[in-house]
Amino acid sequence: MFPQRLDSPLAYDIAKAMMDGFNRHYRLFRAESARAKHRFETADWHGQQRAQRERIEFYDLRVSEAVARLEKEFKAGDQPMDVWHQIKLHYIGLLVDHHQPELAESFFNSVTTKILHRAYFQNDFIFVRPAISTEYIEPRGAPTYRPYYPEPDTLADTLEQMLDDFALLGSFANKRRDAERVAHVILNRFHQVKLRANFQLQVLSGLFFRNKGAYVVGKIMNGFTEIPFSLPILHDSHGKFYIDAALFGEDDLQMLFSFARAYFMVDMEVPSAWVQFLRSLMPRKPRAEIYNALGLAKQGKTLFYRDFLSHLNYSSDRFRIAPGIKGMVMLVFDLPSFPFVFKVIKDFYPPQKDTTREQIKGKYMLVKQHDRVGRMADTLEYSDVGFPLDRFEPELIEEIRKFAPSQLEIGDRDGNGEMEVVVKHVYIERRMIPLNIYLQEAFDTLAHPESPAHARRAKDQLEHAVIEYGNAIKDMVAANIFPGDMLWKNFGVTRGGKVVFYDYDEIEYVTDCKFRKVPTPRNEEDEMSGEVWYSVGPKDVFPETFEPFLLGNKDVREAFMAHHADLLDAAFWQHHKERIQAGQMLDVFPYEESQRFQHEGHATHF
Repeated sequence: MFPQRLDSPLAYDIAKAMMDGFNRHYRLFRAESARAKHRFETADWHGQQRAQRERIEFYDLRVSEAVARLEKEFKAGDQPMDVWHQIKLHYIGLLVDHHQPELAESFFNSVTTKILHRAYFQNDFIFVRPAISTEYIEPRGAPTYRPYYPEPDTLADTLEQMLDDFALLGSFANKRRDAERVAHVILNRFHQVKLRANFQLQVLSGLFFRNKGAYVVGKIMNGFTEIPFSLPILHDSHGKFYIDAALFGEDDLQMLFSFARAYFMVDMEVPSAWVQFLRSLMPRKPRAEIYNALGLAKQGKTLFYRDFLSHLNYSSDRFRIAPGIKGMVMLVFDLPSFPFVFKVIKDFYPPQKDTTREQIKGKYMLVKQHDRVGRMADTLEYSDVGFPLDRFEPELIEEIRKFAPSQLEIGDRDGNGEMEVVVKHVYIERRMIPLNIYLQEAFDTLAHPESPAHARRAKDQLEHAVIEYGNAIKDMVAANIFPGDMLWKNFGVTRGGKVVFYDYDEIEYVTDCKFRKVPTPRNEEDEMSGEVWYSVGPKDVFPETFEPFLLGNKDVREAFMAHHADLLDAAFWQHHKERIQAGQMLDVFPYEESQRFQHEGHATHF
């Protein structure tokens, strides 16, 4: 441990330059997030999606700027370690009364780790643990949330006032009708329940913007009961605002803030206070995922890694090759007690996989920046991740040595006598039940049911999975994504029963594909041939050829053809390609059709 002296003007100047870099980053991040309100008001949907995509790159750009400045002005990489220790202490001093201290600490880590050797990645030189509390930081501007205290007969009036407080430029089609609808739903939830003295609504002071929607987020409090809620605001066909639904409960909010959806844009002065409020609505959702959903992905990665290290300290199981069918381009492993999987790009692929490491990384970045419409899992991307060697199954080490040797390093990197497995590049995704395994469970039960009720449940499970699979593909098509490899094994089932795609190495934009019918055979020899006798271009897709790979089971076929036979028709795909090329954006809402209010002229689901 170095002596805690603060007598180096150079150390202070470096700390101040780093803080300037962070403040510039968050100022630009907030400004772009705040402009989402204007884009919503003016129905600039393509601008909204473009801003969501571009904002993801802000962080890395500002880190690179800060590193360049520190090297140019201070030769930061040449400074001795006692100076670096003082830099961190000065930086902590600059965080006092800061409104985003946790984000600024992560920024310090990002800059410092690009300058220092990894041997100094410890709490003396970076923020392995937070140094500044984020509790009770009060904003200077708008409060984090607003409380409202309605009487039962004034609830609609209160809801109208709440909508007015967001100061949207534009008009509602029928604000009173919307307020009365929401009030009716809220009071029905408290039917025959006494409204207590503390009955109130607490509503976050900014709207959450994503794609074509703006979302009110808050909670209803009555006695000891707290009910999370959200109100989606959309544009009708005349450009007027309306409330499309009233969402209630943790499950609905979890769906809204799903890891399989694009990040929200919301203007936050004190992000930790927003996260604390959202955590009260979704206590099962890790803080890391909430930061991610708010577009603060680096902080999400920081918290995830801290949670992961803590889990390693309080567990004893070993990393293993993940169960399921092995992928051709990705090596997947997991820790059974930890609800995530780790994916490493292999060094070489079978001949049918005409791709490269850089192309695969590009596909994952495409998904990160794209609207994931609730159907594509978000990923956390890390470099040079160290794991304790004794926590790895020997078979897994051999698997990495065999298929991804360039990504593996084993040794005592920090000179502390502890052997580590270092994975050079890894993607981390939330673990789901692979859809092929989920279906196989239903097949096995139907083959040997314990009872008629057991068989019915398995039949329902199978039908639900097939319907959700087709819905997932159609939602992705609405967002201009063709999955490429549509096999069941590339999809997973979430805790909430949603089917989500997670294998991105063959995805393409729908608009880049050419959807064709299989040509009519020219003669009997063509018809009987086991080989493809017609020409196939690199981006040609023949939807009718999906059938043999997907619909071998008669129960699967029956469910699929009843709900999604159009996916086997090239005309379906071509129609949506033309729609997208014409600039249309379909809505894919994070709630069910049945939850929507009836409204003339409202947007429709895909």
